[in-house]
Amino acid sequence: MSMKDVKMSTKAVWAGEKNQLAFGATQVPVVHSVSFGYDDMDEWYEVAIGNKEGHIYGRNTNPTVDAFEEKIRILEGAEAATSFSTGMAAISNTLGTLLFPGDRMVSIKDTYGGTNKIFTEFLPKQKIEAVLCDTGDHEAIEKEVAKGCKVLYLESPTNPTVKITDIERMAKVGKKAGAIVIVDNTFATPINQNPLELGADLVIHSATKFLGGHADALGGSVCGSKKLVESIYHYREINGATLDPMSAYLLLRGMKTLQLRMEKQSENAMAVARYLKSVDTVESVFYPGLADHPGHDIAKKQMNGFGSMLSFSVKGGVDTLRHLLPKLKYVNRAAHLGSVETIVGPSRTTSHVECTPEERAAMGIPEGLIRYSAGLEDKDDLIHDLEQAFQSLPESLFINK
Repeated sequence: MSMKDVKMSTKAVWAGEKNQLAFGATQVPVVHSVSFGYDDMDEWYEVAIGNKEGHIYGRNTNPTVDAFEEKIRILEGAEAATSFSTGMAAISNTLGTLLFPGDRMVSIKDTYGGTNKIFTEFLPKQKIEAVLCDTGDHEAIEKEVAKGCKVLYLESPTNPTVKITDIERMAKVGKKAGAIVIVDNTFATPINQNPLELGADLVIHSATKFLGGHADALGGSVCGSKKLVESIYHYREINGATLDPMSAYLLLRGMKTLQLRMEKQSENAMAVARYLKSVDTVESVFYPGLADHPGHDIAKKQMNGFGSMLSFSVKGGVDTLRHLLPKLKYVNRAAHLGSVETIVGPSRTTSHVECTPEERAAMGIPEGLIRYSAGLEDKDDLIHDLEQAFQSLPESLFINK
């Protein structure tokens, strides 16, 4: 039975590993060797120029890293995949490969803060125009793409406001304009969403988040056609943002439980989102699994489950955050997401810490917004924890406000 014929949970466990096993081991080894030697000069040459499989130097390829790349390739149903030292390395190397001075690209305003900085700060220095449209305004995106577009870059669900973009619709628009359509699939993971099946050309992951799932390894990946991925790999091998073997091993280990984790964390996120809707102190709850979420119908169409990420804004803004977050017992207050533990933090110190308050406001991110990454704890315990934290808030926070 081929990997195409098995379910995602089986792929998560088995994909990409058998070819890298050695010495009868049942787990992929961590190959720390920087270089790989050859006695036969002709064989060495054939490997070096890519005519024969093998490894030459760790900045280029590595057996443990190969296993990680093959696993994410199979999970995303792609022709090829390559890897990076971080998720931002995956994004910046991909854009660096595809965009040149004079090019024009289109994206949305609600991308991750680091991605947004590339669009607003770094690309203009290279004489590359980055047009950012209101997230969810599909007509505006279509108009801008039709004016000319080398790259259409999407993120869905977005970080941190979990807005939804119709990937299939946008992919058709991008293809018609001759654009390369890229989707950051970090929040959804291949378990909840497969952008390549929806028409995207490339799918990006910060593997540091849900793929690894244990907050102990940095990494990134890009999946897509062989031609595009090979060009991005070449850019990365020269610029050097290589995934190290130990991180690749930790990511591989984490990915074995990806299906199980996403199912449980999505269940927890839905329960927490529904609870938050009942809390007077909460102004807004953003979760695509809620029927009143503006992108709910699109998410239901293109996703298999709604993921573990949600966000909510509170009355009293930053003052309320200062009291509320320290009271939570079963969370990590940290600039991270996608781990087995629940993680919370305001966007002003996590996803968009690089941005000014004015820039966050322009992106529709309130200073009192809390990003909530639901973990694997019991959902009742998470809700009770939130309840006691809200009950601890002093009434003086809301007087005359």
